[in-house]
Amino acid sequence: MPEVRVRTLERMQTSAWSEALASSATFTALDAWSDLVEETYGYSIHRFEAVQGDNVQGLLVLTHVRHPILGKYLSTSPFGSYGGFAYTSIEARDALMNEARKLSDELGVEYCVLRFQSDEEAPAPWLQHPIYSTYLINLPSNPEDLWKRFVSKDRWKMKQALTKGFQIQFGQLDLLDDTYKVMSQSMHELGSPYHSKAYLRRMAEKLGDQLEFAIVRDEKGVLVGAAVVIYDRGVASNLHANILRDFRTSYAGEFLYWSLLERYCKKGIQVCDMGRSLNGSGNEVYKMKWKPDKVPLAYWYYMPKGGQIPELNQKSAEFQFAIRLWKFLPSFLVRALGPALIRGIV
Repeated sequence: MPEVRVRTLERMQTSAWSEALASSATFTALDAWSDLVEETYGYSIHRFEAVQGDNVQGLLVLTHVRHPILGKYLSTSPFGSYGGFAYTSIEARDALMNEARKLSDELGVEYCVLRFQSDEEAPAPWLQHPIYSTYLINLPSNPEDLWKRFVSKDRWKMKQALTKGFQIQFGQLDLLDDTYKVMSQSMHELGSPYHSKAYLRRMAEKLGDQLEFAIVRDEKGVLVGAAVVIYDRGVASNLHANILRDFRTSYAGEFLYWSLLERYCKKGIQVCDMGRSLNGSGNEVYKMKWKPDKVPLAYWYYMPKGGQIPELNQKSAEFQFAIRLWKFLPSFLVRALGPALIRGIV
């Protein structure tokens, strides 16, 4: 049996991974996604394959982040929840992780993080940081079968939403302006920076039919919410799905989510990935009412220089302060500074 070896994919070399590996790696490992990140933010992408004989048994896609405030680090799944790392054997896993360590040492980064689905323990010297989960809804072909899964209280909320005159529209570049308007405003309300409109435009251009924008308006035509959805190998990923603050008590969120799920069922999608949330957070509570399977995410860290795992999440006191401050900044300043900040939070 030949040994597992690691080879590097060159800049313009197209990946050709098996369905099983590509599915596990998610859309964040797509060549188009790497191109998006590289062209938008100028980050280097490093792609590796673990090969045994002629068979590819693992893949690893790392983004080299360089940010004046948030530091230098390597990460899989840039601007996604998880992915960019998949394997079919422990030998392939270990070979790729050794390559990640070597690259981390060579580049002098503060840390390297592999974000993926796994219930395994992180092998030394990697450190495990199990604070996130993702939420997967197995979809039937008939939306009515999905409706029956929800408890009566939540069905009542959705019925209320459906009587309020909300309308949803799906599209691509034709909805770019409205999608960006809602996303940038809603993220500001939540205390978080957002990308530029150019980022969403490039995403739509790179992904083509794999991407869909959705916007929600009320009965007067006022923008209420929006979503950015990515379709990949039978999975619909809710990359972003936001409702503006003034409409959060009118069940507009229920309308948006149910409209998305109904559409996925009718399109023959097998799984809806609702995206990651911090374990125990309010976001998790909201997602769980849609009856998903909660899937813990493995976030494995290699710390070349030692130290603590970085707390780039809402649990840290520094982030809580930054969130409160961001909410009070004027919109024009938020839109100008947001892309420069969020480029460091991949």
